[in-house]
Amino acid sequence: MLRSMSSIKSLTRLALPAAIALGLGACAPTAFKADVSRFAVPLPAPQGQTFAVLAEDPRLAGGLEFATYANAVAAELTQLGYSRAASPESADMLVRFDYRVDGGRERVRTDFAGGGAGFGAGFGAGRWGPWGPWGGWGGGPFGAWGMGFNDPFLGGPNVRSFTIYTSAVDLKIDRRADGQRLFEGKAEAVSRSNRLPALVPNLVDALFTDFPGNSGETLRITIRDDEKTVRPAE
Repeated sequence: MLRSMSSIKSLTRLALPAAIALGLGACAPTAFKADVSRFAVPLPAPQGQTFAVLAEDPRLAGGLEFATYANAVAAELTQLGYSRAASPESADMLVRFDYRVDGGRERVRTDFAGGGAGFGAGFGAGRWGPWGPWGGWGGGPFGAWGMGFNDPFLGGPNVRSFTIYTSAVDLKIDRRADGQRLFEGKAEAVSRSNRLPALVPNLVDALFTDFPGNSGETLRITIRDDEKTVRPAE
């Protein structure tokens, strides 16, 4: 009995690094993906031209939420070399901005894991383990990492249902003097969140990646905490 307990402790110590690694993997930076389409005429090099950010939807004008997102747009333009005007009447360019998220739609996903039912990573106690051939903490012959009753005859597809949302931002830049359209851009993303305060800054970030981009091109832009990638959209 003492020898069995010693074996279990030894195997538990061996399994801990793997479990820790799995836990760290779950904390890896998450990615935000957006499809970005842009159309533009040849823009003059930024030399301090002034701009004002306006709400495309008049119902949003003057709201604190819109002001927060307008500041994010203004920060991107300022970083490019433009300057924010004191008022729309004194601006060289008028930047019209809009944002939205839909009501969501249900998606069903079926995972064919195989090897019996399990509930994540467990601490294996050998091929057969002290609980017999059916597992316990993943010790059965049919599932080394499944916690629970790993009977292959009871295992089956794991069906999950969840809601996904489509969010988007639109940006238009006009020259105020003659109303000429200089730029049109749109960033759209599908995610499991409908929280605009989290979505809009990422969409703005994607829209201004490699700004103004190639006119007529649509790109898939991935934003992570540690990197940003750009590739043609699928």
